[in-house]
Amino acid sequence: MTTTPVQHAAPRVRTRRARLPWQRVPIWALMLLACVLSVVPFYLMFVWASHPSAEVFTFPPHLWFGDAFARNWQGLMQVTDGQAPRQFWNSLYIALISTLTTLFFCSLAGYAFAMYDFRGKGALFAFILGTMLIPPLVMDIPSFLVMNNVLHWVGQPRALWVPGMANAFGIFLMRQYVSSALPRELIEAARMDGATEFGIYRQVVLPLIRPILATLGVVTFVGAWNNFKGALIMKLSEPDTMTLPLSLRRLGGGATNVNVDWGAIMMLVVITVIPLLIVFLFASRQVISGLTSGAVKD
Repeated sequence: MTTTPVQHAAPRVRTRRARLPWQRVPIWALMLLACVLSVVPFYLMFVWASHPSAEVFTFPPHLWFGDAFARNWQGLMQVTDGQAPRQFWNSLYIALISTLTTLFFCSLAGYAFAMYDFRGKGALFAFILGTMLIPPLVMDIPSFLVMNNVLHWVGQPRALWVPGMANAFGIFLMRQYVSSALPRELIEAARMDGATEFGIYRQVVLPLIRPILATLGVVTFVGAWNNFKGALIMKLSEPDTMTLPLSLRRLGGGATNVNVDWGAIMMLVVITVIPLLIVFLFASRQVISGLTSGAVKD
């Protein structure tokens, strides 16, 4: 007589749907509130740019778009004597050139300090770091004197982007990232394969440091785009050289001016903010990766 083994049924495991711990609710609520507070000013800026000047400061404020975009654009062209597109191009030119040159020279210097050994390397890097301790306000007068008396660049856009092509912050940021992200063995292997030094930089180094390039690029672009003080000191106030920050200040006319076309000003503010939003949206993932790359240690 054969006996069949008794097959025991597998116990039924009840799976409960994961619930949100109550401890996380206040944190999520604060994050949602912070997001709303960050987005609302931008939303209201676009909304008020679509309403006439007399309705910008009405109470309760407008919360939806109007039909005065074309009217405010015409008012902006009128108060700027048709120079608004030129002012936009001046700001874009300075910001783009500043970003590209800063990324190129700072990445080269950071790579050299991280991967090369040469005499005086430590002292030179310490000197570069020491320049970061000097307050920027202290350098305003010497910078103006050099640009005015030596280079004769006052009133020209190059006076804004040439001095910052190899800044200490960018070199330090690149050097730290290259030291942690690029193994020396990879560079030596590329040399053994016959790659030139600049070829190693272009084909090996640049693809691996894209996150920190995006981070420094966004910081540089935003700083150059919003550079009001530098443009004011270097006298970029002519119609063919004026930037958007100077134009915004000129249109405001001070606190005592009651004849301000606020619709035109809000339209100019929108034009000023749109490139910054576009740059951050396209580079946000790389920026977050670059900022958090050193938070996790292998």
